[in-house]
Amino acid sequence: MKYKVLAQYLREDVMLHAKNKSYKLPSERELTARFGVSRQTVRRAMLDLEQEGLITSRRGSGYYAANIGFSSHAQIAVITSFTDEYIFPGILRDMETVLGSRGYTLQTFATLNRVSAEREILQNLINHPVGGILVEGSKTALPNPNTDLYQSLHKTGIPIVFFQGNYPQLSYLPSVTDDNYAGGYLLAKYLLDRGRKNIGGIFKSDDIQGPERYSGMMSAIRDRGLFLPDHSICWYDSIQRSRLIDNRNTSMFKTIMKENLPLADAVICYNDEIAYHLIRYLTETGKKVPEDIAVASFDNSYYSRISPVPVTSLWHSKRHMGTEAAGLLLSMLQGKKAHSLVLPWELTERAST
Repeated sequence: MKYKVLAQYLREDVMLHAKNKSYKLPSERELTARFGVSRQTVRRAMLDLEQEGLITSRRGSGYYAANIGFSSHAQIAVITSFTDEYIFPGILRDMETVLGSRGYTLQTFATLNRVSAEREILQNLINHPVGGILVEGSKTALPNPNTDLYQSLHKTGIPIVFFQGNYPQLSYLPSVTDDNYAGGYLLAKYLLDRGRKNIGGIFKSDDIQGPERYSGMMSAIRDRGLFLPDHSICWYDSIQRSRLIDNRNTSMFKTIMKENLPLADAVICYNDEIAYHLIRYLTETGKKVPEDIAVASFDNSYYSRISPVPVTSLWHSKRHMGTEAAGLLLSMLQGKKAHSLVLPWELTERAST
């Protein structure tokens, strides 16, 4: 959505002036002209920043950067791809519960899964140190140009914990991740055990979870002695995801079903978000789920429950990502040694399979 893109731009601008209470943001008129958006879009973006405590409004004067105080050791920076979409609100709530009870304040940053935004945030944190950093890496399946900044932050003694995905060059930093290979294997085996033989997959290419889940799925099919379905594996990236979610462009599924999955009797999706939109597309085009094609995915999010056909999905019933990552960081803040964690998946069956 346009207001989210604008809000992220303004958020990064404010961070560069975090200690300057006199810094005035561009006016609504200036932003409308510069970005070609409506005043309503500008006001929605400003409202987001005001609610986050990053800016304050002065009647008749405009918006100014708030004095955020990044030098405080009680501040924890949380860097994630999104803050208000999909599974991230739950992760952030869990982090707030763990760290807030110990007197820490969370300051959240959204990269929109862009390494350029990640770099700006990290540079700001170098200039305005915090007590600790919780971070979901950007495009973790690809080489990352920002490892130099992570190394600089690490050398200053600021504890850093990755969640969801880490970078190979920074494997010495603790992380909390999903057992994605085992999850892909579990879903494929589950579908194979129910008589599905032509299994396809839709995976995200630029985050490490995608290749890991794909690897588990293909291993399960191989171990069953079946033909490996190269032609039935579909990949999408962050830009295509944005077109699908923000612009409701379902042409991706039209292409996938025509070119990659015309004979598939089951599909493993990268996550519930994709499964939800796939099932909507299938039902709108006359396909029956699961009679014609079964669908299974990851995360057991609200998408899996509001789908036209509720989705069979994997989840963590006992150990939650946000809680574990915050707990790991808290241990480091207390001077304890931290070890990386890999969270096991559990299956929740629903009508889609």
